Amino acid sequence: MAIWVNENTKVVVQGLTGSQGQYYGLRNRAYGTKVVAGTNPKKAGTNVEGIPIYATVKEAVAKEGANASFVIVPAQFCYGAILEAAEAGIPFIVCVTEHIPAHDQAKLYNYLKRKHPKTRLLGPNCAGILSPGKCNIGFNPAEVSMPGPVGIMSRSGTLAYQALYELTSAGIGQSTCIGIGGDPVPGTSFIDGLTAFQADPETKAVVLIGEIGGSAEEEAAEYIKAHFTKPVVVYIAGLTAPSGKRMGHAGAIVSGNKGTAKAKIEALTAAGARVAQNPTEIGRLVKEALAR
Repeated sequence: MAIWVNENTKVVVQGLTGSQGQYYGLRNRAYGTKVVAGTNPKKAGTNVEGIPIYATVKEAVAKEGANASFVIVPAQFCYGAILEAAEAGIPFIVCVTEHIPAHDQAKLYNYLKRKHPKTRLLGPNCAGILSPGKCNIGFNPAEVSMPGPVGIMSRSGTLAYQALYELTSAGIGQSTCIGIGGDPVPGTSFIDGLTAFQADPETKAVVLIGEIGGSAEEEAAEYIKAHFTKPVVVYIAGLTAPSGKRMGHAGAIVSGNKGTAKAKIEALTAAGARVAQNPTEIGRLVKEALAR
């Protein structure tokens, strides 16, 4: 069973009239996702290949029943776009945009927790979410996915794509693939995803893909050890990354002995997770875990 999005999810794309928003919005719709509206106050009343454009998210909720938002607007507009979606009552917001200032991210995180605790923000700077055969919001390549019993969570979009491919190549389907993003203040954590996958009876195992920087993986390890009862296969990127150098994502930076790949691998191994030495091992390790 999918978590957070499924075949009944109705998506409003904030940014549908832009080139990237149109490309990915229509791509998601072609997969079968119910993309019901877009927003642009200057183009209200028009449409993008039959998808109506409204001035506000509130109108999209009232007229189309939108219950998820896909935010794909330039970084300087994301703070307002996410707030607008939350104020309109959208319970699930996916923001794929990168380069949002960390200060804005921190303000958004705290505002949503305080004022809209039932609203989940996925991202920013993430690949989005895919429930194979049901719903795709964002960049995930649904072509290499198939429905099944394995959940995926990843800070890296590219590595999530490879995990999808490795599992599908091994004949193992996926329940939901979640990109949590690589920025310092993600709206959704590994623990949030693990909690949802633990509660889903049809998810039998989880693949967790982390990277250097921050403490999200160590926190996930503590949760796995104390609460998670399903097999976990892990890959941590950045084992050879030099200290003090930012590697790719804004949050992927090692400071002294904190946030190293080695420390994360040790914590997750101690929690009972099986660690892949490279992404190509994911399919084999998951198959072995499911066979136990």
